Amino acid sequence: MKAADYTARMREFLDECVLPAEPIYNAWRAERRGTPAEHDLPPVVEELKAEARDRGLWNLFLPAESGLSNLDYAPVAEVSGWSPVIAPEAINCQAPDTGNMEALHMFGTPQQKQRWLEPLLAGEIRSAIAMTEPDVASSDATNITTSIRRDGSDYVINGRKWWISGSADERCTVFVVMGKTDPDAQPHRQQSMVLVPRDTPGLEIIRSLPLFGYQDQHGHCELELRDVRVPATNLLGEEGGGFAIAQARLGPGRVHHCMRLIGMAERAIDAMVRRARERVAFGRPLAEQGVVREQIALSRLEVEQARLLVLKTAWLIDTVGSKGAATEIAAIKVVAPRVACAVIDRAIQVHGGGGLSDDFPLAYLYTAARALRLADGPDEVHLRTVARHELGRHG
Repeated sequence: MKAADYTARMREFLDECVLPAEPIYNAWRAERRGTPAEHDLPPVVEELKAEARDRGLWNLFLPAESGLSNLDYAPVAEVSGWSPVIAPEAINCQAPDTGNMEALHMFGTPQQKQRWLEPLLAGEIRSAIAMTEPDVASSDATNITTSIRRDGSDYVINGRKWWISGSADERCTVFVVMGKTDPDAQPHRQQSMVLVPRDTPGLEIIRSLPLFGYQDQHGHCELELRDVRVPATNLLGEEGGGFAIAQARLGPGRVHHCMRLIGMAERAIDAMVRRARERVAFGRPLAEQGVVREQIALSRLEVEQARLLVLKTAWLIDTVGSKGAATEIAAIKVVAPRVACAVIDRAIQVHGGGGLSDDFPLAYLYTAARALRLADGPDEVHLRTVARHELGRHG
């Protein structure tokens, strides 16, 4: 009952507060597009955060804080996916902060938790995970070339990163940087993660990269690290443990992403049905045209199948851990974005030219869903995981 109660309260919060705030958020950002204030946070988000806390909708992603399992939280994440830009942040359940909070919770020292985890849980700061690099195929994390070299009581970091989500926002005060501390070790023991404060000398934000022309408020930046020096106490976990930390934080995070994608697809179906009922073509409402009915039906079938697979995966993480659910985690990371892209694309088609515009949320929803076929690993990597498991199962 507790999980169902949170989901119902999240739906009320979405309908009463979040969806009405979207035009306010969008108008505020439109006025600042192309200016130095482009990545500033619209004040309405802080108002939503305060309201969410009052309603007890805060940090629900983290079992240690909320008491919810991954399976319990999954439907809440789905509801937040109806408004993927602002709803997750309103309840302090936004990527990449959730993954970083999970990593700090699991691997952080008491001092690291006090300095970074506590203000993240309070929604006072934001963070970023710096893994992907422009010069290598980062789908294979062992390719990472950023150097993390021990120098006395410090680490010195050199390298370039890009698509570092959240880093254009000035509230992003810490970067979890993954690089190589021992290039001669076994491939999955070469990497480590180090916590780098935003104001550390040598850390430069080069640019914020757009998604199909969209500049998100939080940004997706390219970074350069030139002789960035941090205390050795900023090491997260142990030397050589970077790859394992990455896998530990990505398991639940992929469930969150995938459930939000289901929510995005549900919003697209809702918009598609509304449009089909309102518009008339060839003497009949679109809803009575066979081809449109097929698009609606296929969308419902695909969403239901995807949701069940994601919920199964959340249950497996709860019962056998992320390692035991590795194949299912890989599977949902392929299925959910593809289903969302297909459903949103159909909704765009039913809306005609309007679906391509900013008059409806569909164009941005498609952009976000399409990006998630690459974020947290491209489809090809996850398909490789599933195929390897299936081949092994059959001897």
